[in-house]
Formats: sequence, structure tokens, C-alpha cells
Amino acid sequence: MAENEDRTSAPPEDHTPAPREYRTLDPRSLRGLAHPLRMRLLSTLRHDGPATASQLADRLGESSGATSYHLRQLAAHGFVEDDPGRGKGRERWWKAGAEGTAFDESLYTDPDPEVRGAADFFIHEIANIHAQEIATWLATARDWPDVWRGSSDMSDFTLRLTPEQAHELNEKVHALIESYRALAPGPDAEGAAQVRMHLHAFPRSTA
Repeated sequence: MAENEDRTSAPPEDHTPAPREYRTLDPRSLRGLAHPLRMRLLSTLRHDGPATASQLADRLGESSGATSYHLRQLAAHGFVEDDPGRGKGRERWWKAGAEGTAFDESLYTDPDPEVRGAADFFIHEIANIHAQEIATWLATARDWPDVWRGSSDMSDFTLRLTPEQAHELNEKVHALIESYRALAPGPDAEGAAQVRMHLHAFPRSTA
């Protein structure tokens, strides 16, 4: 992104507008990304656009040495790249590569235990990021106009479904969300803001 998006399923095959560019994780790229600072760096570049290692260090409360190192690791795996049209002299700007990341569920059952461990870490870190974003919203909600507080949502639902029905529902919800990209207002539209959509779907034990 510009916006950040991490999917734990493949992107929808058919929807309008045309699908965005997703980077589907494989064992090698997963191990390159499954690190808390690298995931935060990539998320920040997708949310806020290109930046230097020093700028990212200031935003994330890290040293520029750490952000520089992990940006180079992300670049080695194709998640970020140079933005040569920005900066002066030796100043190096970075931008996100693909607009989103898709998680292949086969990574859960990879024969390499390190890959399975990285898959578990990646998903848990996504859950942590979601929890942090919700906590930030709740802590700052009163700073937003009433119209935005009235347009936020923290609903949950319980349905009885087969795995196939759950998958179909997820795909339909993803496609609906994607369809709103074509309706995005321009950068100067009054009152518009980035909106984060979290989708969690999982079976619940009743035992």
C-alpha cells in the first residue's frame, strides 16, 4: 500500500477492480520476513509511503543501524526496493515492493520445522499487530470526529459452517472489500482517512 495488507489466504481470483499485486510467501521469503522489526518496517512503508532508514528509525523507536540492516534483508527477499527518484546525494530511500502479502497455508505443513515455526510466528505477529491497532484506535477514538467514531466497527458473529462454506464466505468478504478500492476518494478529499479492515474467521470449540 501505500496501504498495508497481509492475507492468510490467496487473493480472490475474480473481482473488480483488477487484483492488486500480492507477494505470495514461500519457505524462503517467509523466513526472510518473519521478524518483528521487518514486519513493522514493511507495514510502515506500505501505510505511509517511501522513507529513509533514519526516518523509519524515528517512527519505530529503533536505531538507524537496525533499520538499515533489516531493510537490506527485506530487499534481499524482494519485499522492499530502492526509490531512486527521492533523496539527494547518498541518502537512500526505500519503498515497499508488492502492495500486499499472501500466506500459503501449505507453509503450516512444510517438512522443515524452521518453516513451520516461521509460519506460526508470522501469523501470531499479524494477530499482535491487529490487537495493537485496535488498542491504538480505542485510546485515540475521542480525538476523531463523531462521524468517524460512528463509522468504526468491532462486531463479531457466530455461524455454523462447513470449511468450504467458511472459505467461500471469506472470499466474498475479501472481494467486497477490494471492490471499494475503485471508490477511493482523491488524496485531497475532505474527511477521508486510511481505514484498516481486520477479518478474523476461525472454528470455535464447544466442548
